[in-house]
Amino acid sequence: MRVRISLRVPVSILFVAVLAAYVVTPVHGLKMIVNAQPAGSVIPRCIRNFVQKDALVVVNVKTNGKKGDGQVLNMSIMDSVGNEYGRPKDLVGESRTAFTAHANAAFDVCFENVQQGSRAYGTLYREVDLDIDIGADARDWNSVGQTEKLKPMELELRRIEESVDEIVTQMDYLRQREQKMRDTNESTNDRVKFFALGTLVCLMGLGLWQVAYLRQYFKSKHLI
Repeated sequence: MRVRISLRVPVSILFVAVLAAYVVTPVHGLKMIVNAQPAGSVIPRCIRNFVQKDALVVVNVKTNGKKGDGQVLNMSIMDSVGNEYGRPKDLVGESRTAFTAHANAAFDVCFENVQQGSRAYGTLYREVDLDIDIGADARDWNSVGQTEKLKPMELELRRIEESVDEIVTQMDYLRQREQKMRDTNESTNDRVKFFALGTLVCLMGLGLWQVAYLRQYFKSKHLI
């Protein structure tokens, strides 16, 4: 068999990952209505998702309408760190945008429906079917099977292997984030502790100085 699953993680983690690959079925499809709005006052309609660095993302859009029907549907894809992955204009029918993520970040798929002419607000709209595939789900497995001449079982094992690798990578990323947050928490705790101790020492020193000053003052006035 040409497909090899590398056991690079503990068996318990691999079992959970395989179980998740079989049981958890993510739903990427979404249908929405984007109303046309006058130019200059368009409020985008956005969908957010998270993607890991170097992951393949395929955004499939299907919309009704036609060019010249009084509205222009535009789409933009940008992540939370400022990377832009595309700005298709005047979408009609089916559209496909593929990109590779440059960072571990959330990305937004936004739609703007610009009204053309002076027709009343809200009377025009576009129906949008949005489908976002990430990682192994974004690959064309039929093409992979034909190119590498894989049997159906080998192709399925190959798909499961990539799904498991993605889950393990995501678990590693979450563990790193948890480690970073724990380090930040411990650092903050140490700073607060030292600040509290410093404040206590300052207050004790100020109290002793006040006692010494008052004692000296009363002695100078021959009160004690």
